[in-house]
Amino acid sequence: MKRYLIGLAALLGVAASPALAQDYPTKPITMIVPFAAGGPTDIIARIVSEHMSRVLGQQIIVENVAGAGGTTGVTRAAAAAPDGYTIVMGHMGTHGAAPALYPNLKYNPATDFAPVGLAAGTPILIVARKTHPSKDLKEFIDWAKKAGDKANNAFAGVGSVSHSTGILFNSTIGTKPTMIPYTGTGPALNDMVSGQVDYMTDQIVNVVSQIQGGNIKAFAIALPERSPALPDVPTTKELGLDYQVSAWNAIFAPKGTPPAVVAKLSDALDKALDDANTKKRLAELGGVIPDKAGRTPAALQKLVEDEVARWTPILKAAMANEKKYPLKITCANLTGVINGGLARRFLSTWRERRA
Repeated sequence: MKRYLIGLAALLGVAASPALAQDYPTKPITMIVPFAAGGPTDIIARIVSEHMSRVLGQQIIVENVAGAGGTTGVTRAAAAAPDGYTIVMGHMGTHGAAPALYPNLKYNPATDFAPVGLAAGTPILIVARKTHPSKDLKEFIDWAKKAGDKANNAFAGVGSVSHSTGILFNSTIGTKPTMIPYTGTGPALNDMVSGQVDYMTDQIVNVVSQIQGGNIKAFAIALPERSPALPDVPTTKELGLDYQVSAWNAIFAPKGTPPAVVAKLSDALDKALDDANTKKRLAELGGVIPDKAGRTPAALQKLVEDEVARWTPILKAAMANEKKYPLKITCANLTGVINGGLARRFLSTWRERRA
């Protein structure tokens, strides 16, 4: 009798699935953003979800679930009911770099999700404190090689885009700086603006206003062509550096979400990216809107598989060669405790201890 009831329930569930998809959505949808509010993933999620809500006729509520380089929020999304009412805005770090950075990752980016679509590309810039002595990328690379571990590279925590792209950049130019982890992009950028750290590689969405305001230096953008948002910043390609990388944000639903529901979400995303206001807002931030072919669930599935294959060997090799030190501290830990001058002296003492 028990087996009969279980079988009947499963049958009814399958039968109800098309009807559920046809009526979907009948209530608000939660979009998990696996990072703090105000960061690039959060900004892109809010811009895109605004128009998607209008298309779907139900509000998409953004929920920030930060931690562990975005993997905490993505893990929650992977375990959510596959009914279309919980989706997640993932990115290059959570769905490309994470398998290499987190050996005990609780999800598989390529198999534990139903891809919805690519939302935006976010080019990477090589930026430094405004007081940095280098005038251009060539001078900066020469400086970084001579400085070695006396140079410090800020990043927004393990698994962040600035972490992965920083590792790749340092490997490309052949230097091993002191890597300074932060609890997010905001604290890292604040310390670079105040001159407490030397440089970082980060998404254009994070740094465009600081560059335009003259608060930090931009040496290059890691694209084949210049960005309309920063037309005066040269590309790594034109400067002869083999470092072209762009981060991305994309929407995923839990594995097992009905295809018809995924199709509705994908259609809403497609319409959002065609909306003039959405395009304008993303373009002002330097975001790159994917073409029609690049927005499909199938295209996103391939992107995830390609990114995991690309980043895993790069990051594992870099981490294997990375020197391990017993003392780990960041300027972010010092913020609000001691002033910038003391922070700089502390870091100087730290380097001496490591020498």
